[in-house]
Amino acid sequence: MSIPRVFAKWFSNGLLAVFISAAGWTVLPAHAQSAPDLALEAGDDIRIKVFQNPDLSFDSRVPESGTISYPLIGSVQIGGLSISAAEKRIADALRTGGFVLQPQVNIVVLQARGSQVSVLGQVTKPGRFPLETSSARVTDVLAMAGGATLTGDDVAVLTGTRNSKPFRRVIDIPAIFLNGNSDDNMVVAAGDTLYVPRAPVFYIYGEAQKPGSYRIERGMTVMKALATGGGPTVRGSESRLRLTRKNAKGVEEQFTPEANDLVRPDDVIYVRESIF
Repeated sequence: MSIPRVFAKWFSNGLLAVFISAAGWTVLPAHAQSAPDLALEAGDDIRIKVFQNPDLSFDSRVPESGTISYPLIGSVQIGGLSISAAEKRIADALRTGGFVLQPQVNIVVLQARGSQVSVLGQVTKPGRFPLETSSARVTDVLAMAGGATLTGDDVAVLTGTRNSKPFRRVIDIPAIFLNGNSDDNMVVAAGDTLYVPRAPVFYIYGEAQKPGSYRIERGMTVMKALATGGGPTVRGSESRLRLTRKNAKGVEEQFTPEANDLVRPDDVIYVRESIF
């Protein structure tokens, strides 16, 4: 069973952590770590439990106002609070009201509707996903969506708001792993959108073994593009290529490329017949 969000209460002996989920108690080994608290958002479905007080178990959805009505203590403002802070607020109200002597309050987020991120474009499972922790990064949410498809680009675009201002960043996905560029693997926030565009392609036709469209790999030269298309046929010649490319004004230009020229998006390579 998957647990939407969990939190830990360590016993004094430090050997076990007790996690509470919608289904009850689950005992995890000591090396399990609790996830950093996320703020409770409007729309989150929560379950509140008070240890040894089943009558105070309560399910609710956090309203837009952030205030819920809880048994015995009435209205409680929990919207915008972390889970631990909300637990403490309810426990303090139960204690000061004289309802429970030493309340142990636990809150479980059954479904996170407020803290969500969208992953769109060329991914296996596009959609909206709940942020399980406040430290979820680009690679985490990309994994939630099943990763990029074969047609996906090597870059992704992260958009959202930071400090009440529009935010946009182009992220080099392979650089995160190959170059250790942790700056690109940034923390995402609720409401962010991660978009993986379609990878750029080139076209090859004429006397090529495998004419068609192909993904442009990084640093791909005309010679590598020709090899991707299977090379020339017995009637073709690798020295008689013609490349069609749009210039900055969008006008198509044709020229004879050099073998080490880099291939650009939407280039069209025509393999002509040998003159002999």
